[in-house]
Order: sequence, then structure tokens, then C-alpha cells
Amino acid sequence: MNIKVLSHISTQTRMNFYRMFIAGLASCLVWLMLGVLPVLAQRTGIVSGSVVDKATQESLPGVTIKIENTTKGTLTDESGQFKLTDVPTGSINLVASFVGYKAETKYNVVITSGNIVTLVFELQEEAQALDEVKVTFNRSISVSNIETPLSIQRLSTEEIKSNPGGNFDISRVIQSLPGVGGTTGGGGFRNDIVIRGGAPNENVYYLDGIEIPVINHFSTQGSAGGPTGMLNVSFIEDVTLSSSSFDARYDNVMASVLQFKQREGNKERLQGNFRLSGTEAALTLEGPLSPKTTFLASARRSYLQLLFALIDLPIRPNYWDFQYKVVHKINPKTTLTALGVGAIDQFSFGVPRESTPSKEYVLRATPSIEQWNYTAGFVIKRLINKGYWDLALSRNDFSNAINRFEDGQNGVEELRILKIRSKETENKLRFNLVKNTGAWKHTFGLVAQQVAFSNNIYNRIRKELRDSANNVVQPAIIVDFNTDISFARFGAFYQTSRSFLKDRLRFSAGIRTDMNTFLDKGLNPLETLSPRVSLSYSVLSGLNLNASVGQYYKMPIYTVLGYQDASGNFVNKNNRYTQSTHYTGGLEWIPRSSTRFTLEGFYKDYNRYPVSIRDGISLANQGGDFGAIGNEAVTSSGRGRAYGLEFFAQQKLIKGIFTVFSYTYVRSEFTGADKDQFIASAWDSRHLISALFGRKFRKGWEIGMKYRFAGGAPYTPFDLVASQQNYASFGVGILDNTRLNSERLNAFNQFDFRIDKKWNFNRWTFDLYMDVTNALATVNPAFPQYTFERNEDNSGFKTTDGQPLAQDGSNAVPLILNDEASTVIPTIGFIIEF
Repeated sequence: MNIKVLSHISTQTRMNFYRMFIAGLASCLVWLMLGVLPVLAQRTGIVSGSVVDKATQESLPGVTIKIENTTKGTLTDESGQFKLTDVPTGSINLVASFVGYKAETKYNVVITSGNIVTLVFELQEEAQALDEVKVTFNRSISVSNIETPLSIQRLSTEEIKSNPGGNFDISRVIQSLPGVGGTTGGGGFRNDIVIRGGAPNENVYYLDGIEIPVINHFSTQGSAGGPTGMLNVSFIEDVTLSSSSFDARYDNVMASVLQFKQREGNKERLQGNFRLSGTEAALTLEGPLSPKTTFLASARRSYLQLLFALIDLPIRPNYWDFQYKVVHKINPKTTLTALGVGAIDQFSFGVPRESTPSKEYVLRATPSIEQWNYTAGFVIKRLINKGYWDLALSRNDFSNAINRFEDGQNGVEELRILKIRSKETENKLRFNLVKNTGAWKHTFGLVAQQVAFSNNIYNRIRKELRDSANNVVQPAIIVDFNTDISFARFGAFYQTSRSFLKDRLRFSAGIRTDMNTFLDKGLNPLETLSPRVSLSYSVLSGLNLNASVGQYYKMPIYTVLGYQDASGNFVNKNNRYTQSTHYTGGLEWIPRSSTRFTLEGFYKDYNRYPVSIRDGISLANQGGDFGAIGNEAVTSSGRGRAYGLEFFAQQKLIKGIFTVFSYTYVRSEFTGADKDQFIASAWDSRHLISALFGRKFRKGWEIGMKYRFAGGAPYTPFDLVASQQNYASFGVGILDNTRLNSERLNAFNQFDFRIDKKWNFNRWTFDLYMDVTNALATVNPAFPQYTFERNEDNSGFKTTDGQPLAQDGSNAVPLILNDEASTVIPTIGFIIEF
């Protein structure tokens, strides 16, 4: 069979981007040459906040708050509050210190005249003898804690905002951390978070203690990835990523826990910011509602559809998102928080002005998507003697409507390939109690959930084909069912921790179990009994040896649970929780308060992983594309392993410079129908490198540079015979799963560059920035695309006999697109703080 291979890099698209880049650069220069801006500049701002004991959350009065390397500072009042005025604008490091506590530094705090900066310090008491009274060594750069002494990283809000190529997208910035990869075959334009070789749906996400199942627009159902994040960075105080040694309070996690900590609204005045970039506009407001109540609220609107029309791409993504947080201080010991986040997404298509094989493929192969989702909840927190408890009540909804038709002819039912009308609803109640008794810390909790899932799906996997004698040569394969299920989930956990030898040896152990009323063995608490233990030992001052082992479980995704066969039976009810056992060990070295090095090794052993009965492959390979996964019969028979080594080095802001470097070697392999044959998974990138350099200059200038590398991702080649037979009715090639992930893409390389300039005026700030993604125009890999050649006037497919295309494609001219692109994406934008 003769197959033409076309390597295609769209010169026109690239030139359109360059024109935008030049126009944006010219705009920057115009602003920079306006002499009126520096004349009106103001040089001071305000920073305020509070200090609490990390273990008990009690306020700490009398804590010293000081700007590093200056004499300017203040003390917290009797309620633990502080306020610093006339602080010079620019980036500072702010230090909180108190007798008997470990000092903490907030690095790279950006002071502007437009907004009051609000911070919260959580100081940890230092273990010491009764006759010792001292202010201890500052280890603020370490993000480890007694429950999770390793495999943990943290990003501050400024690190997210200033990340080159990040475009204020938290999901994208996270991919710069060690052990974090993505779906590189899409040119780096998806936010699939792949942690240490695990699938995207192995992660869980928490927003101020409330679980949020969706953090990306156009999310893949049954997974979590999408092309752009939906959380507003203006709300975020910091983001913590744990990739092992999980606290027992977190359920349904096998790869990572991402905790998004939101700040509180400003208590003194109404303020906000407006952000306009090349892709979106966002407005954030905050302030007091009463002496005891503050709020944060935002709305964001994309205009990617206009940008893509301008550069003649056929896709038209369009979205809104909203976010809010209200905090009410009932009394000094009780706080009520209401929060929510939601999105409205529409993914449609337009007719390109200039047709290419690649654009025609996109129109035929990509479904239209309409989604909406929200998470809303309340958290009440109560301080008690030597501890606290919190109770969280939340609800999340996810609605997903997907359509795909032959040849992109939307609306013609006879040509329909895919229809999904799905909705997931969860009502959750979580209770956590933290109590310190002597040297021991105890954490206990309960969780209860009510789940409702409906799924109306029609999916034509194969169309019936007949030969000239009307004999069936390929039977039709159609998935068609309408399911509606409701069940309960519940769990409990306990964790205890203690330090020994004057805090040199730290120990933590925990256990949890989770149950449900749907699966056949769902009510057996021993099925998911999940022990874990961690140890940390200070070999020398600043040098820690850490280790952990834990067993973690994840429930099958709802699309798997809701699948029904032709007789209406829930054939996956006999599935079991997927199991993953983590073994992790490493070193953490902190030579000084602003510098941190870590070296870790990890091994993850998977059992009972879902395997497709139809295709015989592990679902661990799915989740990096648009649409949904899991709508099929599966068996809990798969095994897997992911193992590797991580190195991480970080220098916080010192003398205007901050740097980060990470390297990860990771192997990811899973079995399918053959339980003994381990095959590289779709996430087996082998080598991951990330490097970041930032420089702060005087007068509001800042530059940032970031480099990312990922080894070539595995992919499965096409079954050429089946692809030719089915392309006319299916719109994509058919993969040859007998050669699963036997080929590899080229490596992914990307260099991003960002420059910011801030002007501070009387109670408002103007920040102009330019962010260039893939600034060196590197050609990055893309998965091959199977299609048929079009005729010269693009009115139809070229055929070998000059006749119309045969139903089985026998007279087509097959074409494989290697659509690797060197797209440069410049973004010009500004932020006004007021």
C-alpha cells in the first residue's frame, strides 16, 4: 500500500503570529517612550496581614515583621494583625520571627501603589529544651511538613504571575515543577498534568479544603486536562503539589494532590485589577462587606475565537469563568468561608480562508463541545484548645455535550459518529479534626458524598462495510445506551505525627478506608485499607534524609461505572478500586534560607488498573485528547509501574535574581490484556527538564526566561488497512493496538520569554507585559494524522480512478500528516491595579 507522508509547517500561520509580535512590540515601545508616566510615578505601597500558629491556628501577637536587609518593620497586635505603610514599590522579602518559633520568609512580595498586599504567616513552633529561648534558623524555602516530608513543591502567586509562557495559567505553570509532564504530542498546548508517569485522572485538586474535580476549560471527561486553566491567579496565595507521601485526609489520589490556597479579600478598602491580554479579559474586585466580612470576586471572558479567526485556524474556542470567596469572622475562634468557581465553554468551528490538509483534518476529526461546570461550598472553621476542626459542605456539577459527524457535516443525524449528553453531580460533606496532645499531633476525619451520574451516549466505533457481492466484510460496532445512576461514597481516616530528638527525627503514620454503595465489593472497608508512613531525619543542620511508603486507592471513573451493555446491565459493577503503592526516598539540603536542593528516587507499583475489554489496552494510556474516556466495558486486571529519579534546585529572590532547575528521569509502563507484558505508556517521556531564570531591575522592570524539554512520547502507529476502510465514515485513522506505543515522537523543546514594566501612580498601577511562547520558533512534535488527499480545488477527495470516493476508501489516496509546527505565540497585555 502506497502511503504519502506530508510534513507540514504552516508558513502563513507562522507569519501571522510574527506580524502580531511586531505590532505588539511597537505598541510596547510607544508606551515606554511616553515621558508622562515616570513623571507621575508614586514610590510606596502598603502590606498587611496576620500571623498564626501553624499547629493550632491561634493568632500570635508580638511577632516581628521586617523587610529583609532593612530596618523597616513592625509588630503584630493582640489579634495577630500587622500593617506596614510607606513600603517602597518593587519586590521585597518579608520576614516574620518570634521567640521559640521557626522564622518564615515570604519571598518576592511585589509592592505596588495600586493594591494593598495581604499576607498570612503560619509559624511553626520549634522543638527545644525548657531552658532554651531563641529565634531559630529560617528554613522558609522548605515546603515539607511532618506528614509529607518529601515529594512536595510550592509556587507563590508571584511565581505563577511572572512565569514565562504561563499566561497566568496555573495549570500550565505547574508543568515546570519536577516530575510534571504533559501531552507533548499536541505541541505543548494542553494542560494535562502528568505526575511521575501517572495518568492525568490520578490527580486530585483542592481549593481551600474543598475538592474541585475540574480545573481546566474544555476538560476531558474521565480525565482532567484541557487547553487552558480556569482558576484566577489573582485569588491565589500559593499552590502546593504533593506527588507522594500523601496526607491520609485525601482520598481517590494515586499521582498527586494539588492544593490551591486562596487569600482573603482586603479588609480596608475596595480594590481590584483589570487584565487584558491577547486571548482574554479579566476583572477582579475585593474589599470589605462589613467589619467582619471580606470578599473576592472575578469574571473572565476569552476571545480566542477572534484570535483564531484572525490567524485562520478552523477551531473557535470560547469560554467564560467566574470565581468568588467570602470570609466572615463570626468570632475570634470561628470563621465561615463561602467559595465558588465555575465555567461556561463552547468549542465550535469556522471555515478557514485558506484550506490545507491539516485544517481539513481538524474539521473532520475534532468534536464540537459545549460544557459548563461549577463547584460551590461553605467551610466553617473552629479553633479549640490546642487544635481546630473544620466542616466543609460543597456541591459540584459538570455538564458535557459532545457531537461529531462524518466529514464535519454538523446536524445530519445519518452522518453522526458521536453524541454524548452527560452530567456529573457530587454533594460532599467533609469533617477534619486536628488536635495536639503533648508532643503528638492527631488528625481525624470523615467524608460522605452523594453522587448522581447520567450519560446518554451514541458512539459509532465502526461502520458496517460490504463488498461488491453484498457480503459483510466489517460488522458495525456501535455503543448506544442511556444511563442514570445514583449512589453514596464515604470514608474515614486517621493520621498521627511526632518529632523526636529535638525535632531531628520526624515520624508520621496514617490510615484511611473508602467505600461506596455501587460496586459489588464497595462496602468492604478492607478493600481500600490504605496505610502510609513517613520518616525524616536531620543528618546535619539543613540536610534531611527522608523516606515514605504508602498504599493508595482510586475508584473507577464515573463513565466506567455508568457503562451499560445492550441488555442494560452495568457490566463494570464488578470492577475494583485501582491500587498504587509508592516507595519514595531522598535528600533535602538547605544550605541557606533562600536556597534548596532535593534529590529523590521513587517507585510506584500499580494493580487492578482498568483494561479495555474491546481493545485489550490499559486506560492508563488515555486522557490526553478532547472528548471523554471510559465509556466501555473494562476489567480490573491491569498492572503498572512507574519509577525514576528527580533533582530540584531553587534559589529564591536574592539581589533581584531567582532561579529554578529540575531534571526528572521517569519510566512508565502498564500491561493490557496480557498481564505479564509491560508496555511503555503514553506518559513515558523518560527525560523532563525545566529551567527558569528571573531578574528584577529597578524602576519596575522585570525579565523572565524559561526552558522546557521532554523526551519523545510513545505513540501507536495506524492500522493502514482498517484506516483506509473506515476513514470516510469515521474521520480519523484507526490505531494498530497490536503495536501499542511502539513508535516515539521527537523530543519537545520550548523556550519562553517574558518582560514586564510597572508604573505606580497615586493608588493605581499600570503593568505592561510581553510574553513570547516558543520564542526560538522550535519545531515541536505532533501526533501523526491519517487522512485522504484532497483534489486541487478542494471540492472532494482525490481518487485513483477519478470516480467518487468509495464507501470503503478503496480508491482513496491515503495521506499521513506529520503536522509538526514551529509556532511562536507572542502575547501583549496589561494589568491595571486600582
